[in-house]
Parts: sequence; C-alpha cells; structure tokens
Amino acid sequence: MLKGIPKIISPELLKILMEMGHSDEIVLADGNFPAASHAQRLIRCDGHAIPELLDAILSLFPLDQYVEKPAGLMAVMPGDKTETPIWEQYRGIIEKKADLVEPFELIERFAFYERAKKAYAIIATGESALYANLILKKGVVVDAQ
Repeated sequence: MLKGIPKIISPELLKILMEMGHSDEIVLADGNFPAASHAQRLIRCDGHAIPELLDAILSLFPLDQYVEKPAGLMAVMPGDKTETPIWEQYRGIIEKKADLVEPFELIERFAFYERAKKAYAIIATGESALYANLILKKGVVVDAQ
C-alpha cells in the first residue's frame, strides 16, 4: 500500500495514469459500453461507479488546461428521452477537483466510439446509468512532488 493513493485506484490503473502524457485521453466507460472491443489498453473496474472513480482519478490527474473542454460526454441520441442526472454529479466533482464549471463537450455516439478507440486506455466500470461514458484529457503536472 501507499499513502495518498485512493483505495479505489488499482495498481494497474495507477500505472496507466502515470504512463499518460499531456493531451492523452482516458475513457471511463459505463457497463454497456463496448470497452473490450474498443480499447488499446483495458482496465477492469467492475463493481465501481464512475463518480467514485472520477473523484479518485482527479485527485492524481490534472485536466488539460490548454483546451476549452477537457472532458467529453456521449450525447443522448436524438429522440431518446433518457435523463442524464449523472452528468451533474460529474460536473460537481470536476468543479471541486479541477475548478472548472463547464468542462464538457457533447460527442455524438458514433464519434465517441471512434475517439474512444484512439484513447490511451478505457476503464470498464460497473456504472449502470445510461449515457454515463466520459472522456478525460490529461493536462500538465506542474508541481509533481
């Protein structure tokens, strides 16, 4: 064990976060996302919800400060009446951890899939909320200690 590392961050996930460089992207995928078939690197976090992982990741991982929207959400398909209250949870976590109020770009479903295929890694979670998929763009660590 190490001090200061959230317990939800597995050794495999910590390694991936350490390997990533500025502007690399990581996908936090809900339980319905085709993570295994889209991932260059797949991290299994089954049984965990995305909000708790997001909170832990952002305690270690800066969002890209050189882009307008360092986080991307899978947009609800036209005509789909699904509500997305989880997005407000994400917004609250990102505002608290990264001091960003409007960090999200909405990405059309199939464009999201294509972007996910290019991401550094995909984290497969047990998140059951619909349209809960999230892409994070890593920023520069300024004060590594």
